[in-house]
Amino acid sequence: MRLKGFLAAAAALVASPVLADTTIIHASSVIPDASGEASGPATITITDGQIVSIDDGWLPTPKGATMVYLEGKTVLPGMIDLHTHLSGDPSGEFWRYAVNSPEWYTLVGAKNARLTALAGFTTVRDLGSRTDQVTQSLRRATQDGLVPGPRIITSARTISIVGGHGQQNNGFNRKAGEALDSGFTCTGPVECAEKVRFASKYGADLIKITATGGVLSQQGRGLEAHFSDEEMRAIVETAESLGLKVAAHAHGARGIEAAARAGVHTIEHGTYIDEAAANAMRENGTTLVPTLMAFQGIKDNLGKGFYTPVVEEKIRAVSAYAETIVERARQWGVKIAFGTDAGVFPHGENAGELALMRNAGMSDREVLASATTDAAAILGMEGEIGRLAAGYSADIIAVEGNPLSDVTVLENVDWVMVRGRVIE
Repeated sequence: MRLKGFLAAAAALVASPVLADTTIIHASSVIPDASGEASGPATITITDGQIVSIDDGWLPTPKGATMVYLEGKTVLPGMIDLHTHLSGDPSGEFWRYAVNSPEWYTLVGAKNARLTALAGFTTVRDLGSRTDQVTQSLRRATQDGLVPGPRIITSARTISIVGGHGQQNNGFNRKAGEALDSGFTCTGPVECAEKVRFASKYGADLIKITATGGVLSQQGRGLEAHFSDEEMRAIVETAESLGLKVAAHAHGARGIEAAARAGVHTIEHGTYIDEAAANAMRENGTTLVPTLMAFQGIKDNLGKGFYTPVVEEKIRAVSAYAETIVERARQWGVKIAFGTDAGVFPHGENAGELALMRNAGMSDREVLASATTDAAAILGMEGEIGRLAAGYSADIIAVEGNPLSDVTVLENVDWVMVRGRVIE
């Protein structure tokens, strides 16, 4: 009888409904998305990490719900950074890759995930891990609430040509370089297609390639195209067959043009974009992610012994062009979305990109859209993040002031929620 009673009680417990986790927010103003206007006082109801409703006025709090008072604050969607490197901090010491352990980079990533979320970025696209499985692990840890941080969409490791930008064993002697090889370089379309499949197998959400040379790698061979047209087409076609998009690091104009013709979805940096490259981007629906904070960050460290001489020379070469990337792209009708390259500069300072984009001629509303609705569309998540509405993820931030009239107020975020969890 005791056993039967125990089993009956257990069955009743399993059958009983689990109480929903409900949070009520009272805010002085709500901006549902960048295309709208700020409201008056409003109540946001959140259940199990999802927005249930947004109502005018401050409604009574249901029994058992958690109450959040944001009087005097403007509430809006959490921002999205399309270009980060959570597992890295600024450093000119390229050799540290050979010294630090994967465990170290994981801890660095956890630290930076929290800083990024506290800065108001509730989703990030991480484009290049320092070592294997770091961002895949962080993705799971932030999703499960084990580590405070943003939603993470990751490319994991970067695919490059042999000796190209993105191959982290550059700068070492041959024996050390071979020992440190990531296994994500390729030559020829067949090998490049294989590396895409390999990245997909081990959990990449998208593919990142270095379509041109780079500024911070230890080669002085220029910043033009690396992959052949056939190699890039094989990468894009293979990625798309697996349901993955492709982001291409690209500085030189002809490299940008070739990557856009191959069908990549975003161009990262776009330093030397010209009219021909812009036309290829526009015709193929390719979006520019300008990462202006990265250029500012590396320029700030010039002449301090922070970088090797070959890197300093490249920084000086790109600096004059970096200030006009957005202006040139807009002149030729290229779409722009928000991304910073955080990790080249300190994590948590991502919102500094907003003012740089505005200084380049974008309106406050356009800048806010680039970091919310436009970025969500790039990720294919426009039905889940980037705005506040019933059915959307409770990715919410609060600030003083109105970012639609002054986007720089987002440099000081007072309160953050990711997936219904408050970040502290």
